[in-house]
Amino acid sequence: MPDEDYYQSLGVSKSASQEEIRKAYKKLARKYHPDVKPDDKAAATKFKEIQDAYDVLGDKEKRQKYDQFGSSWKHAGANAGGGPYHWAGNSGGGGVDLDDIFGGGFDFQDLFGGGRGNRSRAQPRPQKGADLTTEIHVAFDTAARGGKHDLSYRVDGEPQQITVTIPAGIESGKQIRLSGQGSRGAAGGPAGDLLITVLVGAHPWFRRDGNNLLLDLPLTPSEAALGTQVEVPTLSEGPVLLTVPSGTASGMKLRLKEKGIIDRKTKQTGDQFVVVKIIPPKELTDAQRTLYEQLQEAGQENPRTNLWNR
Repeated sequence: MPDEDYYQSLGVSKSASQEEIRKAYKKLARKYHPDVKPDDKAAATKFKEIQDAYDVLGDKEKRQKYDQFGSSWKHAGANAGGGPYHWAGNSGGGGVDLDDIFGGGFDFQDLFGGGRGNRSRAQPRPQKGADLTTEIHVAFDTAARGGKHDLSYRVDGEPQQITVTIPAGIESGKQIRLSGQGSRGAAGGPAGDLLITVLVGAHPWFRRDGNNLLLDLPLTPSEAALGTQVEVPTLSEGPVLLTVPSGTASGMKLRLKEKGIIDRKTKQTGDQFVVVKIIPPKELTDAQRTLYEQLQEAGQENPRTNLWNR
């Protein structure tokens, strides 16, 4: 039995292929290399152990002799030599060439972040800065039609002032991403992004329903019964004249085509719906009461007839 088990040192079985041995050595070399763990005596000892193991098992001829003669393989023939390990170059003996192990053009600076002779900690790689989040409050009209909003915030402790473009049709709670307006990157990396949550205020008249607008229209009972024309506001064109047909019921929606909000994706404009609200008088004069009583006596089809019959 050999005094030192090279297979165990590399963590592979005796039936492992040369490629499996190479991969095992590469993994361990990355972990225990002195440039990765400077001033670590245990790591240095482990690195020499896996280097010695690979010096033998990585060479088919040496491996055959080791499998046959164990620890006496060095003396099993004049050409069984084998020298001490070294990190680079293959100047003879049993030296291991790391360029062969890790691929042509191997550079410790690429692997560990520093030069071969640099025993300091690995140099940090460029990293993108952190994203920042904030929120803004915009008016209903601005969110619907688009506009500008001045924003003050802090980046890495320093005040910043920017003008944010509000896209037309944005909904409350949606985010705007501004690339490169976040925290500074590390080691020369790019800055992070700024994520702005848009909160839309309420409008005194309009409500939003998707890309449509809703507007309540109070009418008197006589206006709803006889029909009328009413001037109503729109968000995009100012006041327009709306025709209310006779017999309009409370809750009916009268459509104003393409006077709603633009869709951010399709660029199509929604509609405005005028919702009728019939408002009876809270108090009646004697004359009004007389007229309503006359209307009641004149008769009207009862809207509840057969409503709850099965």
